[in-house]
Amino acid sequence: MYTPDLYKNENQEEIRAFLKENSFGILINQTNGKLCATHIPIELELNADGKEVLQGHISKLNPQAEGFRENDQVLAVFTGPHSYISSSWYDHENVPTWNYIAVHVYGRIKIVDYENSVEQLKKLVDKYEVNSKNPVRVENLSEKTMREARGIFGFEIEIKEIQATKKLSQNRDDHNYKNIISELEKTENPQSIAVAKEMSKCRK
Repeated sequence: MYTPDLYKNENQEEIRAFLKENSFGILINQTNGKLCATHIPIELELNADGKEVLQGHISKLNPQAEGFRENDQVLAVFTGPHSYISSSWYDHENVPTWNYIAVHVYGRIKIVDYENSVEQLKKLVDKYEVNSKNPVRVENLSEKTMREARGIFGFEIEIKEIQATKKLSQNRDDHNYKNIISELEKTENPQSIAVAKEMSKCRK
């Protein structure tokens, strides 16, 4: 991912929090000479050895999985809030741009066995059911329903490299920076307001 030095995020704790909060990602690999991508939850977890990995699952009917055996190198892409930035918000002439936060994780993927796939499902469901009025638990699902779990491949990605971009108008002076935040807040667009919030954290 092309990232000018000004926008590189190398704060590991911040990147870790971002991955946990924005875990619906895009898994990309090459299968039969073609690039393939699947939109799925991909969770940052600790494996049995206490090492940070990415975990998830895809359908056994998804042809993307065929490529995991041919070439285990994959890319997982995660995006956060993003917004158009109008140059009319500056006190000088300039070009419009886009503010955004994104993380690319490169690694090696391996398919895990059924038991580990089910354990991953339990953690995933527990995470997203925590605020439910009547939370679902994988342990309470019927044998019939759990047969559907036989239709997935659980996977684990060994993380080899992380590239993180946080492009939030860092190149603007305080006056223009504050004005961008103000204009974003006026849009009533949830993504733009989220960008304004992130910008406010970066510069008080």
